[in-house]
Amino acid sequence: QVQLVESGGGLVQAGGSLRLSCAASGNRFRINVMGWYRQAPGKQREMVAVVDSGGTTVYADSVKGRFAISRGGATVYLQMNNLKPEDTAVYYCNANGNYPTGPQYNTWGQGTQVTVSS
Repeated sequence: QVQLVESGGGLVQAGGSLRLSCAASGNRFRINVMGWYRQAPGKQREMVAVVDSGGTTVYADSVKGRFAISRGGATVYLQMNNLKPEDTAVYYCNANGNYPTGPQYNTWGQGTQVTVSS
């Protein structure tokens, strides 16, 4: 079973930067897409940025030009610059793919809090 462990959240002032990391572990799995989602209080979870196995990235309009997603093997990073108070949320790592025997998986991390003060 694939497991995701996130790190890097915290409290930062507006205009500051944070870097989130998410490492996937497990036995014999293939990752197709890894990415970051976030959920603010009272709001639905939304996609922030994703990257596929070929390196293609997709960003939410609200973070384009400020956030950068990258991937190294089974670890995905989210560099967040020029943070704004509206970026405050719990950030969740996600990975989906399949096992060599065929079954697919879609796994979430436990979430890491990002708080941006004005």
